[in-house]
This record gives sequence, structure tokens and C-alpha cells, in this order.
Amino acid sequence: MRRICFFLFIIFMASCHSPAKGPDVSGIQVPLSTDRFEKDFFSLDTNHLMPQLEKLVARYPSFGENFLGTILNADPRWGGDTTELYIRGFISSYRSVYDSASRVFKDFSPYEQEIKKALQHVKYYFPSYPIPKKIITYIGPIDGYGDILSEDALIVGLHQHLGENFSLYRSEWVSQTYPDYLTRRFTPATITINAMKNILGDLFPEMEDDKSLVLQMIEKGKRLYILGKLLPDAEEHNLIGYTKKQLKECYEHEPQIWDLFLQNNLLRTIDNNLVKNYIGESPKTQELGDASPGNIGSFAGWQIVKKYMDKNPGLKLPDLMKTDDEQIFQQSKYKP
Repeated sequence: MRRICFFLFIIFMASCHSPAKGPDVSGIQVPLSTDRFEKDFFSLDTNHLMPQLEKLVARYPSFGENFLGTILNADPRWGGDTTELYIRGFISSYRSVYDSASRVFKDFSPYEQEIKKALQHVKYYFPSYPIPKKIITYIGPIDGYGDILSEDALIVGLHQHLGENFSLYRSEWVSQTYPDYLTRRFTPATITINAMKNILGDLFPEMEDDKSLVLQMIEKGKRLYILGKLLPDAEEHNLIGYTKKQLKECYEHEPQIWDLFLQNNLLRTIDNNLVKNYIGESPKTQELGDASPGNIGSFAGWQIVKKYMDKNPGLKLPDLMKTDDEQIFQQSKYKP
């Protein structure tokens, strides 16, 4: 019995001294609150819709107008009766979506805390970035907008986080915009990931350019690397949008993935169609088989950046984004 107790004590002590994921950000102050716009919207009395809608928009001065005009596509040139009929129709047809979201997100506080921790990491790595102080949740057309970053808030489209098995995701009208390989990411687990992707896009806007494939792969890899730093507790496969199995097999076949680019002389191509084929969203990588994921170039770029950062552990994340992509490629000496 004494040996067993000693063994358990060793395990306990080892767990106490195991390195934490990421820096300690607990002391960084990030004020954050959540407004449930969808609750207010679907609580409107449709028999007296327009006066109540005006009051609701006034309570959400920036988001309310964008919700009506951009998300719902209510044309401001319509007459009042037409707008009222249109919005009443949306409330009626999306009542079941709202009911589902009310069950899944009855308590949104765990997601608020998750986002808050991610924002603490943003403030740690990018102290001058103005952190959003508010989360606004809403429900819009499933085949429309999802998560958005506004000037003053993180906007979360709950209709795109109801779980990959939510029945409407498999409907024809949704799959025309969001096929299965995208709707399987429509889960609660991607709320914070999408929020941080939007912040990264704000910190470092992506530019259309004519860089070679390998340099664009590294640009994607930089963003995935930083995303992992902002979300040190997130499962890695969710960061890139793969299943666990897909990411596991990517690591198992990392040399073959790299050979795909080497043997086909793809690294220096600037053909935009080829570039998009390897760093854009797609259900699979044709040359690697039906079970392979798309966006395989971003995976490879991610591994190159990891290799480079292993050799430059003191490099700060803002400086990583400024580092020349060719320099990263050459100095990483990546060879899986």
C-alpha cells in the first residue's frame, strides 16, 4: 500500500508542476458582457411589430440597423407594410431555429468566459489592440452571415453553431452555400475560434497578391500559429477546420503531403487557380484521395512556421507577422 501511495504522490506532484499551456493571463483586465439580441427580437409582439422594432433598433444603435439592412436584407426603400410583412415572415419561419438555439445556448456564460480568456491573450500579445467589450448574439438566415466583428462588438450568429447534426444544415437551400464539409464546423466549439479569426483578420488584413504558393502557405501558417497562441486550450483540429481523424492522418502522412508540392513543382507557382486549390476551402485534396481534407497547403505552411518558431523562440507574435515569408521558408529548413 505504501508503494502505491508513493506512486500516486509522484503522479500528483508531476501534474502540479506540468507546464501550463500559454502565459498566465489571469491578471489582465478584460471587461466583457453579452447581449442576447435574438431573445429581444423573437420576443417582439408581431401584432405591433414596427413600433417595437424601432425601440429595439434604438437599444442596439449600431447592430440593429445592420441586422435589418445587411443580415436580413430588408431594403430601406420598401414601404412600411412590406418591411413589416417581411420581418414577420422571418420571425415565423425561424421560430424553430430560435427555439433550438434557446436550448443549446440557454446559458451562454461558458462561451463568454472562453472568449474573455482569448481576449486576455490578445491583450497579452497585442497590448495596443482595442479589445471589444461586448458580445452580441443573434439569429439570422442560416445560409447568410455568421460571426462578425463590428467596431465595438463580437457578433455571434447562433444559427451557425447549433451542432453539425442540426437538421436544417442538410437542407438543399443551405448546402448550396455551406456544403457538408463546412456545416460540420457549425458547432458551439467554433464560437471562440471564429471570434479570434475575425480579430486576427482585423489585426492583419489579408491582401490579394501574386505571391507564390509557398509564400501564401506560410502566410496562412502564421495565422494558424498565432490562433493557437490566442487559444492554447483549443483542440488543434478545430483551428484549421479538420476532423480529429483528418488532422491525425495529416501528421502521419506529413512527408507525403510535402512531396505533393515538391514532386509537382508547385511551391513557386503563381497560378491563382492552383494556389486556391491548395490554400482555399474545399472538401478534399484531389491528389491525396477522397478521405483527405482540403486546405492542405495551409496545414503545410503551419508546420513550416512551427519549425521556424522552434528555432526562434524569443520572436514575438507581431514580429512573426512582419517577418519575410521567404526568410521563414529558408531558415526553417522544413523537411518532414
